[in-house]
Amino acid sequence: MYDMADPVFLTDADFEGYRSIIYDESGITFTATNRSILESRLKERLREKGIDSVKSYLETIKKDQGEMKGFLDSITTNLTRFFRNEAHFHALEHFVIPEIMKIKKATGNTTIKIWSAGCSTGEEPYTIAILLNEVLTPPWKYEIVASDLSLKCLMTAKEGFYAENRIVGIPDNYLKKYFDKVDGGYKARPTIVTPIRFDYHNLKNDSGLRGMDIVFCRNVIIYFDDVAQNAVINRFWESMAAKSFMFIGHSESLFGMDTKFEFVKTQWATLYRKSI
Repeated sequence: MYDMADPVFLTDADFEGYRSIIYDESGITFTATNRSILESRLKERLREKGIDSVKSYLETIKKDQGEMKGFLDSITTNLTRFFRNEAHFHALEHFVIPEIMKIKKATGNTTIKIWSAGCSTGEEPYTIAILLNEVLTPPWKYEIVASDLSLKCLMTAKEGFYAENRIVGIPDNYLKKYFDKVDGGYKARPTIVTPIRFDYHNLKNDSGLRGMDIVFCRNVIIYFDDVAQNAVINRFWESMAAKSFMFIGHSESLFGMDTKFEFVKTQWATLYRKSI
């Protein structure tokens, strides 16, 4: 039995057991420097489930995939906002979309396919949808797959409701055009909800997606070690069409990885291209 008020909540052996299974299941790495985050999230989970033994809970998640998903959901960090790192969206509008349109025009394919990987509570895919609604005209259309490891976040994203304090960053004209004011906040209109498919996905596994023109995976791979990062990036490569583009977080880099992506620097932001 463990006293949850005890600062030494996990023994070193317990910590090693949890960090090992988290890595095996998701690729997420917990080190000594962020051990306190794991302990805090684990305390919350055990309190929520009415369990007072970290050892018995570890055995439970090993056997119960449903509970494992709930546990992984509880330890992931979901920091996001609308139009986060605005420079990326300027690059999307002024460089990436025109390039994709030039490429696809020759084939007669007028659908642009985007993957928002690690979409959290939906602010990123809705921002992308707003932008594409603004810049694309018929016959051009788009499809967005938005995925995350957190089922709770996906439910929030799919509902498309955001409290007043969550819509900071949306320009007033977009807020009026793409959201309805409701009690307690704002709800996304079908115009930007319908083109998005929200889907549970663990980046440790192949998504099954193919032919994606644009991938957003920002501020996600920083939680993986070098081996897991390389594996995730190469799975993105497999999911993408030739001459497609990928955005990662401004503090993330593919430098030193065994990858075929090309580095692209625009006047707005840096990104990566799959050129073949």
